[in-house]
Amino acid sequence: MADSIEFIQELLPSAERTALLYNLSFLCLGGFPKLERLIRDQAIETQMLFGTSEAVLLKCVGTSSNLVSSLFPMLKNAVLKNKSALAVQYLEKARTWINDIIRAVDDIVKRYDQQTRNVKTCTSDVYQEQKETEDKIKKQTDEVKGLEDAVANLEKELRNNVKNMEEIERRYQDKNNELQNQVRQYEQQKQCAWFLRAFVPFFACHQDASNMPGIAAKQSELSNLNSEKNSLRTKEWNIKIQLTDLQLKLANSKILLGAIPSPVHLKEVQRCLDQIRQILVDLKKFWEKVGVTLDTLKEKTFVGEDLIAMCDMKDEFLNSIEIAGKYWKRFGVCCQRAQGIFSLQSKDAYKFLEINPSSLSEAERNNQYKSIMEKLKKINPQGSAKAAITA
Repeated sequence: MADSIEFIQELLPSAERTALLYNLSFLCLGGFPKLERLIRDQAIETQMLFGTSEAVLLKCVGTSSNLVSSLFPMLKNAVLKNKSALAVQYLEKARTWINDIIRAVDDIVKRYDQQTRNVKTCTSDVYQEQKETEDKIKKQTDEVKGLEDAVANLEKELRNNVKNMEEIERRYQDKNNELQNQVRQYEQQKQCAWFLRAFVPFFACHQDASNMPGIAAKQSELSNLNSEKNSLRTKEWNIKIQLTDLQLKLANSKILLGAIPSPVHLKEVQRCLDQIRQILVDLKKFWEKVGVTLDTLKEKTFVGEDLIAMCDMKDEFLNSIEIAGKYWKRFGVCCQRAQGIFSLQSKDAYKFLEINPSSLSEAERNNQYKSIMEKLKKINPQGSAKAAITA
């Protein structure tokens, strides 16, 4: 949810998981030359896409820093000196920064959409190759049948968990909308309260429930729903780890029979790429919202030469800028952490492509399986050690 300061960190689990899933696909299917080429091509394209993602996130870090270190101090100075034209100039400069980010994010969202479709096509090609091979192999051992049944049961459990998460998310959004509306109604009664909302687009900073009647109970409900959602998310992650392990065993069994394993890890790559794309869509919407609120601030506050035309409101205006700086610094830190992960992924996580999977012995392949599974288990499903501030 783009109103949360840490929403960008939700990119991290999908980004880290993607390379590992490509690696598993490479190990399982790379022994078949045609499939090895298909997977290699898609992995390289994703690696390049992650490099571009790093650049976009770095731009977000820079803009957040510019708002805190440049725009806000200059706006304070303009307000103190009653220089409305200067303030308008500063806000228009900030708008150009934001427009640059919106264009960059929009472009990369389109590239993720295309890459997800490319991986889907690659997956379909693998299925076709698998079908042609399995038509030649009718024998199926009891071990393979048992693994297929276990996989099916886990997939069913995963689907049920996803449904529960969707229901919790729906309830959370409904309650969150009620809370936001109530806070806005409360703030509308306060003179100049919209200053803070203009400078700080994160809803979290407006949730000081101690002075707002009727808010504490809703916040408590939101907190409970968020805890339940995180619990289900962790459960989903654990199911996926178990499922990946079983799918690996099933793939090995099929390889021993001479059959092509199912491209299940490529399907999961598609989901990861789509999750990243959706969060980047939220990032674009977030910056669009920032741009609109700054435009509103410029139009409502700096009209002609009448700079805020009220001495008694200057203190609140300046205080809003001080509060805004703290939240923008935190947002910049979150973007920087996400940028660092994408940097690491784009440089180091795809080194497995340097190895010819056909040259690996069964023992070497099993050791790599175990190593990848350990890395998957270490990924934090929440994307951050700290719980995100409620949007």
